[in-house]
Amino acid sequence: MTDKLNKTRLAKRMGIARATLYYHSRKKKSDEVAKQLIKAVMESNPSYGHKRIAPALKMNKKKVLRIMRKYGLKPKISRFRKPGKPGDRNKPVALYANVVYKMSPLKPNIAWCGDFTYIRFRNSFIYLATVLDLFTKEIIGASISAWHSQHLVKAALEDAIKTRGRLPEYFHSDQGSEYQAESHAEYLTKQGVVVSMSKKSSPWQNGCQESFYSQFKLELGETKDYETTGHLAEAIYRQLHYYNQRRIHSNFKMPPARFRLLYENRSYGLTV
Repeated sequence: MTDKLNKTRLAKRMGIARATLYYHSRKKKSDEVAKQLIKAVMESNPSYGHKRIAPALKMNKKKVLRIMRKYGLKPKISRFRKPGKPGDRNKPVALYANVVYKMSPLKPNIAWCGDFTYIRFRNSFIYLATVLDLFTKEIIGASISAWHSQHLVKAALEDAIKTRGRLPEYFHSDQGSEYQAESHAEYLTKQGVVVSMSKKSSPWQNGCQESFYSQFKLELGETKDYETTGHLAEAIYRQLHYYNQRRIHSNFKMPPARFRLLYENRSYGLTV
């Protein structure tokens, strides 16, 4: 019968200290704890990557990225494209130049950006138009309709004006016929707002809105489970509230509404 080795003899044969046989990696334990924290954040914010998880946990983003890679933790990634509109083909050259491109406003209400997207619902679409403040990245105006029209984008603009109590200095959008309509572009011009438009087929020139919609649809999730368009519309507005009030924006390491509040309080010499 082979003699059984006790731990002292086994350690001696292996040339290591006996205590090493009882050692458990502290780093492994720490990583396990961090993994659970990261998973908890991802359950509440399914599209968060390491750049947003890190400030949410007040953890170094390199560590978060390492742990996510180690345990195969990945957010859902999806990109959506807005379908082309026959009415926009072969349009004349835009009447408005892009004067907002690469602009970096230093306070709210300098530049707003407008856009709209489609959301598939059963065998049709509903359309969501939004207005975004380029400084705070907040969605300050929104409108939902069964049709994409000048009335859809004008309603979102009116909602933004109601929210902020004023007009911006610049308003940027793409060259869509909805934004070139008299009720929108000419209205803004008459009110002293400088109208800016992206070049044709250059969605990156309205990158803030494009990026917002890409993640918004991802986080909204499947729409097939909603019974009516009314239920879906309610979910859309809840998601807009989540984006403004709770979702960490990678530029600020905090939600857009929180960033605006900090800016306003600092401007008035207050503390938060």
